[in-house]
Amino acid sequence: MQAMQANQTHVGQTYLHPLPVRIWHWINALGFVLLMLTGVQIRYADLFSVMTFESALNVHNWIGFVIIANYFLWLGYYLTSDRISNYHAVLNAKDFFNNYYRQAVYYSYGIFRGEKRPHNVQPHDKFNPMQRLTYQVIMMISGPIQIVTGLMMWDVKRFESWIALAGGIRVVSTIHMLVFILFVVFILVHAYMGVLGRKPSTHYKEMFTGYAEDGDH
Repeated sequence: MQAMQANQTHVGQTYLHPLPVRIWHWINALGFVLLMLTGVQIRYADLFSVMTFESALNVHNWIGFVIIANYFLWLGYYLTSDRISNYHAVLNAKDFFNNYYRQAVYYSYGIFRGEKRPHNVQPHDKFNPMQRLTYQVIMMISGPIQIVTGLMMWDVKRFESWIALAGGIRVVSTIHMLVFILFVVFILVHAYMGVLGRKPSTHYKEMFTGYAEDGDH
């Protein structure tokens, strides 16, 4: 059924986001927001009292496990799908830096002058060079680090050997907090980039329907 949907022809539209990716995206988005809110409550319990420390900790832990499961569903989908090409690294250094530079110039200057986007978005190549590198870091490096450090703090006794190897619980907590800050910045930028379509709602609509308007990727 997924293949049939992907092969449907919609005039002026490209089927860019398959259903599994859209489901994963919105679960992840909601989970990230809840983790951030409960994380701030846990970290600064003396400054905020939206909920009790115990409630915030319980919600944080349960949402954390949902996000971990969601991550492995994402990983499994892409490892068994030809759309894994969206995350492939560009191994030609010259092409990578040239394309990255063109995209950076577009975001810092060209986009405000209505210039044509330098990257032609396709279902199997939907990320521009800056997005591709960002998602590689977030999904392949930062995400796993946050999962591992979160598990360490969830059960200190069980993972005490890992914690000792990392340098102690304060080191683990600091790493978890730094990655948390990275995710906050990522989500704020991600939300901002989402309004840069033909209309402020265009890219957000794509993540519900799966279809992107041609020429507005």
